[in-house]
Amino acid sequence: HASSRALLSKASSIAKKATAKHHFNVTRSLTSVPSPPDGSFKDGKPTLQYAKALPKTFASMTNEQVLQFAEMEIPEACRECIIRDIMVVDQIEYDDAMKIFKKIAETNRRGMQLYALPFYTGFGAAFTAGIFSVPLVFHLDMVNWFNDKFVTAEMPPPEDVVTALEVGSASWGWMEPILGQVSFFLLCMQFARSQLQNLGVRPYFNWQRNMRAEYLVTQFPEYDAEFLRNYSKIDKIVGPNEMSD
Repeated sequence: HASSRALLSKASSIAKKATAKHHFNVTRSLTSVPSPPDGSFKDGKPTLQYAKALPKTFASMTNEQVLQFAEMEIPEACRECIIRDIMVVDQIEYDDAMKIFKKIAETNRRGMQLYALPFYTGFGAAFTAGIFSVPLVFHLDMVNWFNDKFVTAEMPPPEDVVTALEVGSASWGWMEPILGQVSFFLLCMQFARSQLQNLGVRPYFNWQRNMRAEYLVTQFPEYDAEFLRNYSKIDKIVGPNEMSD
């Protein structure tokens, strides 16, 4: 039952990727197909015998089904393609091929933290800057420290910087240009990024993904290169995909 639920969950994610037009075309084509002559359907509904043949795991799917799901970048299907290719190349059974696939998966994870470093660095820098921007504007001790080190402006008398808002009013004279310029810079970068996305361009992400894929192919040249590339590219940087059977 757990594997069935996992399979249904994957099917749901596939359905979300389809556009309304594709969904209409698929539905129309399915409704136009006559019932199979072998008695699998009765009055437009599946029979018990046919329902028992429903594949509940990716391992039980046909080659055509696996290839179709792999084209949709479903991790389990990409894994299944490699396993079946291993079975053919090495002339071994499924369980033995799974052991070799696990080695392939481990190889694909090598150096992943290094590739993820720019993303972690960007996140850490943005998060840290956001947190420290608040006390640099409203906390008197932090404002005085920053002023002494980098600004050297004259502060109001102590009785005029009692509340956080008064401190913010005093520090805003030098914090406004900094925060304003950073905000405008980030706005421009965000707009530039959105245009790259419209063009389908992700320079660093695509580069590191292609590098990992080619490395995996060179490490296992005896197996189908396209299957290895597809699996490598759908593997997440932050951690391996949680895959069902």
